[in-house]
Amino acid sequence: MSSSASKIIVYGGRGALGSAIIKHFKAKNYWVGSIDLANNDEADANILVAPDSSWTEQEKAVLEDVAKVLDGQSLDAILCVAGGWAGGNAAHADFVKNADLMWKQSVWSSVLASAIASKHLKEGGLLTLTGAKPALEGTPGMIGYGMAKAAVHQLTKSLAAGDGGLPKDSSVLTILPVTLDTPMNRKWMPKADHSTWTPLEYVSEMMEKWANKEDRPASGSLVQLLTETGVTKLVCA
Repeated sequence: MSSSASKIIVYGGRGALGSAIIKHFKAKNYWVGSIDLANNDEADANILVAPDSSWTEQEKAVLEDVAKVLDGQSLDAILCVAGGWAGGNAAHADFVKNADLMWKQSVWSSVLASAIASKHLKEGGLLTLTGAKPALEGTPGMIGYGMAKAAVHQLTKSLAAGDGGLPKDSSVLTILPVTLDTPMNRKWMPKADHSTWTPLEYVSEMMEKWANKEDRPASGSLVQLLTETGVTKLVCA
């Protein structure tokens, strides 16, 4: 690993958004590490998470592997885009099962990314997490999802506080997408208005700017990604 190259880790680097981010940053000559359940072949290093391990077991394994890969060097940014979606209200047969899955996919990953940031992020560096615009209000048709994303929103505010545990002058920002333009979303919603979906390349370019301290919102911001007629604007909640 070159000591001069800018370095980031993408938590959730095998998913659609994570893969797009890795591709974008690699094209800009960043060193990029990926954390996920499976390898991303474009990444410079891959750290695999054992899906059946407990939260604390994941913490131990991930932190050990990150420390080995970095070998004393620090990160310019940690971009956590891990997550998923599952629906259901309180009467749904899989209500608790889906809520548990959403907690693991969104909250576990966000907390672990925050732990990595506390140990390996540069002063003035960037941590991004992934919330959701619908979770600013009630989400009766997807309670587990909304609950988990709301927890990520709260985590953001706590980390941004003066004694949140992140390095000096670092920023934590959480993106709140509505719908991302992913292959899976197009598959399951082929008749939707795709002009209201946020392109993955837009998100990747935005994160590169933030990593370089360009147009970076205030730390603790919940940044809504609002796309209409193919044009995306950023609105802090």
